[in-house]
Formats: sequence, C-alpha cells, structure tokens
Amino acid sequence: MSPPLSILDLAPIVEGGDAAQALHNSLDLARHAERWGYHRFWLAEHHGMPGVASAATAVVIAHVAAGTRTIRVGAGGIMLPNHAPLVIAEQFGTLASLHPGRIDLGLGRAPGSDPATLRALRRSPDAADSFPHDVVELMSWFREPQPGQPVRAVPGAGLAVPIWILGSSLFGAELAGALGLPYAFASHFAPAAMTEALALYRARFRPSEQRSRPYVMLGVNVFAADTDAEAQLLFTSLQQAFINLRRGHPGPLPPPDDGLEQRLSPGDRHLIDEMLSCTVVGAPETVRRGLLAFAERTGADELMLTSQIHDHAARLRSYRIVASELLRARAA
Repeated sequence: MSPPLSILDLAPIVEGGDAAQALHNSLDLARHAERWGYHRFWLAEHHGMPGVASAATAVVIAHVAAGTRTIRVGAGGIMLPNHAPLVIAEQFGTLASLHPGRIDLGLGRAPGSDPATLRALRRSPDAADSFPHDVVELMSWFREPQPGQPVRAVPGAGLAVPIWILGSSLFGAELAGALGLPYAFASHFAPAAMTEALALYRARFRPSEQRSRPYVMLGVNVFAADTDAEAQLLFTSLQQAFINLRRGHPGPLPPPDDGLEQRLSPGDRHLIDEMLSCTVVGAPETVRRGLLAFAERTGADELMLTSQIHDHAARLRSYRIVASELLRARAA
C-alpha cells in the first residue's frame, strides 16, 4: 500500500513563458490535484531565481488556497532566516484564519538565494545560526497569549498551524526530532544524507503537542507519461535546469531536449545520477513500481512529488497518471 501523495510546486517559469502564466498554472494544477486526491499542495520560497515564481510564498499560498476547497496548502518551505518569526506568524495566522484547517507551515534553514540576493533581503549571512531559536519563538507566537503579554501575533495567537521542519542534512533531522515535529527531507535534490537523517530523526524523536510519533515526508521527482521514452524526454528539462544551476547560470525551465543524453559530459552525468537519484521516470506501471519500492525502502509516511515539466498539459498528465496508479495501488 502506498502512503499519501502530495505535491511540491516550484511555480516554474518556463522558457517562452512568464511569472503570470506560472502562477496561473500553479492554481490550475492545485485544482486538478484536489480532484485527483492529492493530500497537500506546497510552494517553496526562492529568491532571484528566473525559473521560480513563488518568491512571495505566503501570497502564492493565499492565491492557491482561495482557488481550491479541500486540499491542504502550505510552504515547503519558508526560509526562516529571511524573516522575523513574528511576521511569519502573522502571515500564516492570516492564512489559517482565511482557510481554517488547511494551512501548513514548513520551515527551512537555507536562505533560498545567492549571497548578493541575501544582502538585498537585508539579512545577515549568519542569520541561519539562530534557526533553532527562531523556530521555537515562532511556535510560541501560535500559542494562546499569556495575561499581560506585551506582544502577540494577530492573527496567529491561539491558532494550531502545523509546523514542519525541512532539511537535507542531519541538522534538520535532529531539530525536528528534538521538537517533536514532522520532518520533510529534500531527497528530490539532495539525497546523500537521507538514510542517516531519517534514522537520526526517528531515534531522537520526542513526542510533542503536535505529534505523538515521528512522521516523515520524502521528496521525489516524478516524470510519468504514456511510454518510458516519452517520460525520459520530459525529464531532460529538469536535467538541463539542474546543470545550469550548478554551473551558476539559473534560468527559466528549458523545453525537453532529445539529444541531451549524447551531449552530457561524464561530470554532468555523475552530478545528475548523484543529486537526482530519488527520481522515478516512466510509463504508468514503471512509475507505480518505482514509487512503491521507494516508499517501502524508506518507510516514508508520505511522498511529496515534484515534476518540473516544461509543458503544462504534460505536467498535468504526469500527476494524473501517478494519482491513478497509486490510488489504485492503495485500494488493491
């Protein structure tokens, strides 16, 4: 049986498109995902990225939540070193007031930007050092205010907004376990420490008001199509984008390239194989087997799928195939 399925959407700006179209497509995808039975729809904070339209993450979450009815919507995640905890409590308190019981708040420690953009955000390079303290402070703003408390989050105080810790290393795993919070691991682009991080999180978990037992969500890149060859072609967009990013030249999401495989250098091939190893590509049956095997191997409580596909119709088709195959597997 498969775990629940969720979606991480980077609101991709594709070559030939713009941010307005990307945000329209994100809402369209969320509406389809809701109908198909996906559990959550998360958006990520990235700054200064020509291929990502979700920099103002709370605003985009409001856009998606207002256009859907039942699916949970949240941040995967908010990069807390970029913000004052009180401001995030007010933003997500507002979202939770507008959409009760549907808002998630995932928190990350990385800046989600390059050093120059970090300076433009008016954040110190060492802001990440206070991440554990800032998480605890943020959690405190959501509690019922104490008599005489001079500062409170309005909206926010007294609202049970679920908080997640995001991570790609042992640091986040240990913090999530110590605080008794659910943990989302970025295995879709940084899988190296996944096994060790999950073991550490589960071993160090302390029950909390939010959770009595560990809960792990893992990121997986998925490219599903009617044939394995078509799915592999769709995957070349992410491969190109990843290589461009690693070379310091991020840009809009490129269209598929059927000659990419022949032009990849050994170094590029090694990078893709290493960093994008948590990727499932193929026809419906191939994808079903791959995702079920990944879930069984890792013991994931939930899978968060991300599909960086250039053509929006093909992206919808990919998520529909996955939902159909995994829902069928869960019912079997």
